[in-house]
Amino acid sequence: MIPKPHVDWFALAPVDSLLVAAGVALLCAVLVPRSWRKGVAAGVCGLGYAAAFGFGVALYVKSADGHGVVADAFNRDRLTALATMIVAGTGLLVTGVAYRERAREDHAAEYYALLAASGAGMAFFVGANNLMTLFLALEWFSISLYILCAIDRDRLGGLEAALKYLVIGGFGSAVLLFGSALVYGATGKLDFPGIAAAGAQDNALLVFGLAMLIAGLAFKASAAPFHMWTPDVYEGAPTPVTAFMAAATKTAALVVTLRVLVTAFPANAHLWTVAIAVIAVCSLVVGNLAALVQRGVKRMLAYSSISQAGFMLIGVSANSPLGGRALLYYLIPYTAMSVGAFAVVAARERELGVPVTFENMAGFGWERPLLGISMWAFLLGFAGFPLTGGFVGKFYVFAAAYEHGWTWLVIVGVLATLVSLYYYLGLVRAMFMRRTEDLQLAPIGGSPPRETLLQTAVVTCLVVTVGSFFAVQPLIDLCKHAVNSLPWGV
Repeated sequence: MIPKPHVDWFALAPVDSLLVAAGVALLCAVLVPRSWRKGVAAGVCGLGYAAAFGFGVALYVKSADGHGVVADAFNRDRLTALATMIVAGTGLLVTGVAYRERAREDHAAEYYALLAASGAGMAFFVGANNLMTLFLALEWFSISLYILCAIDRDRLGGLEAALKYLVIGGFGSAVLLFGSALVYGATGKLDFPGIAAAGAQDNALLVFGLAMLIAGLAFKASAAPFHMWTPDVYEGAPTPVTAFMAAATKTAALVVTLRVLVTAFPANAHLWTVAIAVIAVCSLVVGNLAALVQRGVKRMLAYSSISQAGFMLIGVSANSPLGGRALLYYLIPYTAMSVGAFAVVAARERELGVPVTFENMAGFGWERPLLGISMWAFLLGFAGFPLTGGFVGKFYVFAAAYEHGWTWLVIVGVLATLVSLYYYLGLVRAMFMRRTEDLQLAPIGGSPPRETLLQTAVVTCLVVTVGSFFAVQPLIDLCKHAVNSLPWGV
């Protein structure tokens, strides 16, 4: 008989809960009456993400000594658990934001099934321990996102966004796959510790494969110069899908980048630290300068996302436990700010029925005080103002770069922050310092719709954004224990 590897089902519980939710949501498409279909599917998706979050917490508590499971193809450790918690929390919030989205009801159940399936792929992706698992999980959640972008056939922008995402995302996946093949050819190993132990750090094939792996992961992280798909896809996709991509996809890509580089390529750190630092600088320059001239809010937030990837990559480039803690901490308020900002954009889109621009956000802070004040807090968090988690996140990544001896990178980051004030505060000005009479488009139906789930999601994001500033030490301890899962953890 062929020996079967032991399967740690508890380690796979977050993934399995989301897969079950996706399957049940698909059954809703054929077994549940049309009038109930959307509500039942959304509830199932939300329960799946809530269960995944709960299992992530349990795994964090019970995985002090990380180890591989399923023939060492998957890591059961606190880094995987923390990343799963962030992805699951993002998915739960996005489920609420998406519930009142204006779209055809033909594929409502399929929408939530794909949302749960993509989250399952990300939960598997962040725990990958070999190149094969890495690529399979990447395609798993990417294909789900391609379909989500185009699921509303009435949105021509969504169809265009999905096609661009498919073509460019497929190219990025091919680059990563080819890089994986080169690394395997140079080392004869697929697992990350095995690649590090092969001792082939001076092999040209390995170095070239490493470069292609970094490029492939940078595509998913929306880091320049591999960002070309981001503005068009973020703008054209349904806004809740954009929120999920901006927060969850970036979290998964950056966590996996940290794990792969530190675990599989420690002997090549003198190469990849410089490469990541250059990508970080490119992201900061391209993201901030391009955002200055945007008038559409979603497009501005897309370039802001590229810039934020640059800040987080500074932590990766430091190649130190402090840099790892900085990245993981930064991801917590960043995901809240991203989901919250796009949720506010979704609310405004539903009021006006047109794309949201700086001009038609005039007076929004006075018309919808809760959403306006929340958006103000999210924008200040992106800019790194005190009383938000964004301030502490930037401080920590700068501290990691300074400890590494890269004062020049800190200076670039500070200058990028100063440039970003123009467009972040420009939107705040439009919401609070322009007369409501400047707005030419009245809300559909005469009054803003009541969206309890969306407002609850926004308030939750606001609490995390501000709360992460005051709960720094518990969150840093959380991140420190997760970073200990990597070879250089202390």
